[in-house]
Amino acid sequence: MSGEPFADIPETHPRLLGDRAYFQELAKQRPDAYQRTLLVAMEREGDEHQLVMSSALVYAVSGDADIGRYAVEIALRVAARGIRTGHETFGCDLALGAVAYDLCHPLWNDAERVVFHDYVNRTVDANHESERSPFHNGFYSYKYWGIGMAGLATWGENPRAADILDLVDADIRAYVVPAFRMAGDGGAWAEGYYVHYWLYRWLFFYEAARRCAGVDYYALSPEFLSQRAIAEMFESLPGMNERGLPAMVPSGDSGGGRFTWERDQALASRRILASYYRDDPGHQAVAGFNRRFESCGYPANAYKDFLWRDDDVPASDLDRHRLSHVSLGAGRAISRSSWADDATVLFFSCGPRFTAHQHLDAGHFSIYKRGELAGDGGQFYSFATPHEAGYLLRSIAHSTMLVYDPNERWPDIRLSGVHGNDGGQHHNWPHHNGSVTTPAEWEANRELYDVARIIAFQDTGDVVYTAGDASDAYDSRKLASFVRQILFIRPATFVICDRVTSTDPSFRKTWLLQASRTPTRRDPFLVIDNGCARLYVQTLLPKTAETRLCDGEALYAYDGHCYPPDHEPRQAPECRIEISPVHASLSDTFLTVLTTADREEETPVPASASAEGDDIVVTLPMGRAMFEVSSTGGWVELESEPRRAFPKTIHPSR
Repeated sequence: MSGEPFADIPETHPRLLGDRAYFQELAKQRPDAYQRTLLVAMEREGDEHQLVMSSALVYAVSGDADIGRYAVEIALRVAARGIRTGHETFGCDLALGAVAYDLCHPLWNDAERVVFHDYVNRTVDANHESERSPFHNGFYSYKYWGIGMAGLATWGENPRAADILDLVDADIRAYVVPAFRMAGDGGAWAEGYYVHYWLYRWLFFYEAARRCAGVDYYALSPEFLSQRAIAEMFESLPGMNERGLPAMVPSGDSGGGRFTWERDQALASRRILASYYRDDPGHQAVAGFNRRFESCGYPANAYKDFLWRDDDVPASDLDRHRLSHVSLGAGRAISRSSWADDATVLFFSCGPRFTAHQHLDAGHFSIYKRGELAGDGGQFYSFATPHEAGYLLRSIAHSTMLVYDPNERWPDIRLSGVHGNDGGQHHNWPHHNGSVTTPAEWEANRELYDVARIIAFQDTGDVVYTAGDASDAYDSRKLASFVRQILFIRPATFVICDRVTSTDPSFRKTWLLQASRTPTRRDPFLVIDNGCARLYVQTLLPKTAETRLCDGEALYAYDGHCYPPDHEPRQAPECRIEISPVHASLSDTFLTVLTTADREEETPVPASASAEGDDIVVTLPMGRAMFEVSSTGGWVELESEPRRAFPKTIHPSR
């Protein structure tokens, strides 16, 4: 047997996360969480995952054989269903069996152990070549969570366990770590919202490998894992709590508008990472953020509170923590006005292409205050319905730019049969999903996938400046350049300057904003109201512009087709604001000022724009800003403060 680097696995059980004395001490330290876990095990109310975890932990603490045997029986029942393969959560099945096998080890008889070993080995053999992309949809993580846990749990008894762990270790180092370092640099994940579904599984296995065998996988990809909890803290939306846990910024395919189990997993992930990086000031801020949430939202997930809520982690004052975070791997920047529940939040996305659940949304922004004001359009409930392929993932469902070439055609995205021309970003990748399998393949075809990037970012306290280049996200036969600059003047003002150059002046350019509600006109503003918050939208350029409000059936219609959702699992924007220049030109500049406010506040003073040579100066109630037309340069001066130039490169957050 090899088993390197897994050479120091204890022979005794339990061992995945600690021995029996560890769990008994944990029950003394976290009595409330343990009592809630005990209640789940006794009442047997929950899904198989929750019941196995709860029952196995209770057995490890109390030695109650009836409760422990229940976990074993579930594991055997799952194994008896047969081997699942391919795009199935077979890894979850293996992980549940591994937990029951390890924590309830004395309760398995010899024949049952042989059955479980055989089930593990045949499942691994059937799935080694399945779900190969580390970028895509978390099934890769489900896979190696389960396979790795099964190898650790059966080590020393299953003759194949060492080879299984060698397989896991080799693939983590060859595929997972490069993907984490590439697509996850800075903590955000390029795929988007799906990270909340799968990260907890990875971290569970990482903890088991570290505690059981002394193998530290965290250290191999600090670009992602040392920043993930911090990025997730920023992705959590203020004041949008359900069952005591926050909603998170939608990005890519997601169903996160309403509470489901992934919010519990996000909380558990942040807790695990804050505990591991406990000496880091950023993670001490995460610990302070986590303390705002007492427990998981689902009562049957009490075991996650029992395992992972570590109140010994030092927690700092979150109000003193920085207010912005940038993740260059995914091309995401998030800025807040404060850490209060009424904070204004800006989310900006402008990054490379890696996988199928990403959308054609380079340059997209969202704005939140006491809820969503400018959001992410459409509904995700499947993968390749006409709504998902024709609207949800298309540029028209995002706050970015359209350039309409009547001759442009789209491929059969997601094999959906949808080919509509929305004027948005291309989907010209070798695979119908737009996905790439490995980091090496991505690097070898970088010109295909490196379609957008954040090119400048700086937070100086009262002002955040971000610039993104999304030029390559569009078909080069219609668009030469699209650069977006965003100036966030805290606490409530945004100045967005977009410079777009097409290859033909007849190609209509359209600036988009996904409004949470249909706006009303209060010249010179469009006013979007959602609950007790409000967003004022003022167009300064083009000087002669046509504005269209698309709501109702028109929201999902373009190019002679309509792609409405079949149902609505989340609250989504109800209106698309479209702004286009009246006069055709090769190059156009769009200049828009947006201001958040409470509904009872007075209407803001309108902004104005003027030309200084080839440059544009915006006059605001609190100062002025200048945008250079020929570059991403410029400056901002606020009241009596000195003039500050826009950075030309990435600068650290304050």
